Amino acid sequence: MWWWLAAAIGCEVLGTVSLRYSDGFTRPGPVLVVLGAYALSFFALSQALTRGMHLASAYAIWSAIGISAIAVLGIVLFDEPVTRVQLFGLVLVTAGVITLQTGAHGGG
Repeated sequence: MWWWLAAAIGCEVLGTVSLRYSDGFTRPGPVLVVLGAYALSFFALSQALTRGMHLASAYAIWSAIGISAIAVLGIVLFDEPVTRVQLFGLVLVTAGVITLQTGAHGGG
């Protein structure tokens, strides 16, 4: 199930980066990548859920890693600025996922 979640995250990140390259959905190549990658992402996420992953955990991990990856890729690929407040936000997202996972396994 973890491989499926990793595939879902990778496809979602690919789709989101391609969305930037689609130029407002005016460039057919990137638009096709966006649509295909998002479709594959949701399929892979559904497979992780079918194989026993809890919905809250899967979605939290999927979104947190996706957010973090997109933030880093935005900085690296698109020269997007990053502030300390934004970095702190990413830390909070990570802490939230860790907290959710800990609670799901009986911690606390």
